[in-house]
Amino acid sequence: MSGTETTDDRPGPDDDRQHDDDRARQLAAQTADAPTIPVSEFRTRSRRSFLTGAAAVVVGGGLWRWVQTQDTDDGIPQVLRDTLEANESIWTALPARSAPEYDIADASPIQINGRLGIRNEIDLDEWTVRVEAPDGTMLDELDISTFEALPQYDLVYEHKCIEGWSNITHWGGPRFADFHARYADEVGDVPYVGLATPDRQYYVGWDMPSILHPQTLLAMREHGEPLSQAHGAPLRLATPNKYGIKAIKRIGVIRYSYERPADYWAERSYDWYAGL
Repeated sequence: MSGTETTDDRPGPDDDRQHDDDRARQLAAQTADAPTIPVSEFRTRSRRSFLTGAAAVVVGGGLWRWVQTQDTDDGIPQVLRDTLEANESIWTALPARSAPEYDIADASPIQINGRLGIRNEIDLDEWTVRVEAPDGTMLDELDISTFEALPQYDLVYEHKCIEGWSNITHWGGPRFADFHARYADEVGDVPYVGLATPDRQYYVGWDMPSILHPQTLLAMREHGEPLSQAHGAPLRLATPNKYGIKAIKRIGVIRYSYERPADYWAERSYDWYAGL
């Protein structure tokens, strides 16, 4: 047995009581400095908060019931349609601008989302796109070589989905503006263009200023590789200036129009412009 004396450093009951006393003094000091109100005032404030909240629920519920009784436009209560159109007016009045662009190193593969119009795979060698005049007559039927012959650009931007997610993605292909130059004299000053998948199950409408923006591509590549069919091969739209619902995949029809074209999601209560 060693003759060296040992001590126990573990805290004992007296140490615990001292800690509790110190903590109690700290709390007492904090409480002494805290503002106080009489019980009657506390009850008045609580009652007022409850009544205010209850009134907000009643007013909100009544307002929503009123909205539901309004005349509809394409299945949307007129007051909501008017709000959407007011937003569209503001958006179209804004000066043209360009969205931020990023380095290729910042990009990552985009998730597969939305298979409307592209549920079945196709023979890409047989694919063509039909170009139509405003009256529906065919101006051209083109294969992918036409788009490969146009000036090519790379664009890295933040693709934004209307569902709330986003992804910095790298696309490549010609600008729609360069494609449109082939037909500009023939179609004249048309304000719109509509695009649809080959089976016409998915379709979008675009205003000409937006689709002619230099950041609107007819994309053929993602991350330097040809598009997969799930991402819209062989040709899709890509732009940072609209939500992803406008970036139609597997384009099969391009039709110029004097009237605002049909749009799949606008028919289901979304904003027709879907601008960012």
